[in-house]
Amino acid sequence: MTDIPGVVLAGGLARRMGGGDKPMRQIAGRTILQRVIDRLAPQCSELIINANGDPARFAAFGLPVIADDVADFPGPLAGILAALDWAAANRPDAKWVLSAAGDCPFLPRDLVKRLDEARVAQQAELAVAASGDQTHPVIGLWSVRLRDELRQALVVEDVRKIDRWTARYPLATVAWPAEPLDPFFNANTVDDIKEADRLAALDGG
Repeated sequence: MTDIPGVVLAGGLARRMGGGDKPMRQIAGRTILQRVIDRLAPQCSELIINANGDPARFAAFGLPVIADDVADFPGPLAGILAALDWAAANRPDAKWVLSAAGDCPFLPRDLVKRLDEARVAQQAELAVAASGDQTHPVIGLWSVRLRDELRQALVVEDVRKIDRWTARYPLATVAWPAEPLDPFFNANTVDDIKEADRLAALDGG
C-alpha cells in the first residue's frame, strides 16, 4: 500500500466488440474492471473510476466515478486531468496519481512501487510502464502539480496524444517482461477476450 491514489480509465468504447463498456466484459468469471480493481487496490491508497455517461452502471464496484471535465471526449489525457483535479480537491496531500487502463486485467502487483522508485531515482516528473518493446503511456504516475499545464495543453493547444505531452517533462520508463504473460495485455476484441481466458490461468485465475 502506498499513499498514491489510483484512477481506472474506464471510458473506452468497445467498438471492436460491438459497443458497450469494455471493462465490463468477463474473463474467467470476473469482469475485466473487477480484475483491474483487485490488482490495484492493494497498491493504492484508494481508487476512483473515470468514465463518462451514467455513473450508476459502476455502482456495484463501490468506488467514486468521475467524468471528464473537458468537452468532446479528447481521450485518456482528459481522464488523467479529471483524476488530478479530483486529487487536488479531495486528497490535497497526494502529490502523485496512478492511472491504469480499465481493459488490462493482468496488471503487475508491483506496478506502483516500481514506477514510484524509478521516478525518485531518475528525478522524473512522470513515470510510465513498458513491456517488451512497447511503451504503455496510459499506465503511469502523474504529478498533481502539473494539472494546470495539462489543462492548457488539452484545452488551448488541443494536445490529444499522451506521448506528445509527456515528452515535455523528464520521464521515467519502467519495463516489465512480456513473457510468459504480458502484464499490460489489453482486451480490445472478442478474440482478445478468448485469449485472456487462457492467460488468466497463467496469472493465477
